[in-house]
Amino acid sequence: MLDNISTTSQRPLLVYNVSGSNSWYPYFIANRPDAPGIISELLPKILHLAQINGKTIDLPPMRTNKALTTGMLDFDVVSPSWFANEDLGPEFVQSISIMSIAEHVVTLEKNLEQWRELDNIYGKEIGTIRGYLYHDDKQFTRFDFASEKELVRALHRGRVEAVISGDYPALYWSAQLKLPIKLAALHSQGFLVVRLRKEHQSFLPELNSAIKALKNDGVIDALIKKYTHPIEKVSASGEEIRKYD
Repeated sequence: MLDNISTTSQRPLLVYNVSGSNSWYPYFIANRPDAPGIISELLPKILHLAQINGKTIDLPPMRTNKALTTGMLDFDVVSPSWFANEDLGPEFVQSISIMSIAEHVVTLEKNLEQWRELDNIYGKEIGTIRGYLYHDDKQFTRFDFASEKELVRALHRGRVEAVISGDYPALYWSAQLKLPIKLAALHSQGFLVVRLRKEHQSFLPELNSAIKALKNDGVIDALIKKYTHPIEKVSASGEEIRKYD
């Protein structure tokens, strides 16, 4: 995980967790201090510019959500598109957009046609990540796995016919495992934000200013390119990666 931000003791301290998953490629990559992922590299830069002291702690997905509710964690990074009606809840405020993100229904080529429409997942058993948020998971039956890596494996083992995954994580693990996949229906499309507990909303202007400065300076674009260019080059499926900017 990341080292704590080295700042003066006068700055506020906010506790956060980059990801409840053990690998959310390319946003968070465990045990890779040389290349920890887009969000792992970006959050310290945001906090430094905002003059906020940050402390990271490791929690599994289910505990991450509970820790945010109880106040054990002060913020995380999410997409409003993962929530019903894009509502983060009354306990939270959100920052401006950090970067775009999309997730698809993912399947094998032989099953692609039956999963081209999002409505086709409703009432079915769909592969998901334990502890992850899905805006419509009341309408299908979750079959939880530990990671996007396991979702790709589950498709090829025939445990499920379709899963929901972010585009880049699915394509990355497809390439790494040499197990071809296809992106089917778009499940959600939006952007990542800092989800901040409401009692800390006074820090929001500084966080927003920091995000805006890093966008203007090209820092965020450079990090996205650093981590996504290899996926575009080696995708085992040959599937075009959709961009939503």
